[in-house]
Amino acid sequence: MKSWIISTCLLLLFTSTAQAQDGESSRNDSLMQKSQDTVLLKTYADRYNPNKAILYAAIFPGAGQIYTKKYWKLPLVYGGFVGIGYGIKFYNDLYKEYKSELYYNLENGYTDNGDIRPGDVYTTQSYRTAVDRARRERDFMVICMFGMYLLQMIDAHVDAHLKEFDVNPNLQVKLQPLVEQDQLLGRQTGVSLIFKF
Repeated sequence: MKSWIISTCLLLLFTSTAQAQDGESSRNDSLMQKSQDTVLLKTYADRYNPNKAILYAAIFPGAGQIYTKKYWKLPLVYGGFVGIGYGIKFYNDLYKEYKSELYYNLENGYTDNGDIRPGDVYTTQSYRTAVDRARRERDFMVICMFGMYLLQMIDAHVDAHLKEFDVNPNLQVKLQPLVEQDQLLGRQTGVSLIFKF
């Protein structure tokens, strides 16, 4: 039994070294036979990997736009985040203010039957409605913030994909004045939209 295992191991060892020698000699031969008519082209788009762009944008918002060298989009990205952040803060402050007023009314006995405390113009029911509306708007702004985050990631990914997209320089869209003479309708004037491919 032991001799069988030893002979199998030796056989495997010799066949693997023989294959390695055959592979090495064929590799050397292929280098000698390689033709010079092929040229490796490194494309412009290879420098912009879409997976890297979306990863950078996911880690730090705006980094995907920097990676794809679309610097003009950074004010849009950060402006969107600042604007939505301001909206979240605004509606959260309103929510807290209305909620404290509602709790004050409930603790001091101003119920929903139309009682208005002195110096105030809103009923308890009005405060309940305002609290619900402010909370709903704040939650909507949080959803918008998440949407802005996803949008800037998608934008970086698409920009990296379209780096090598070739646009025909003859492609044109023009608005031109139009004057036509028709036998049935007479002279017509207007604006025409012309597409040139």
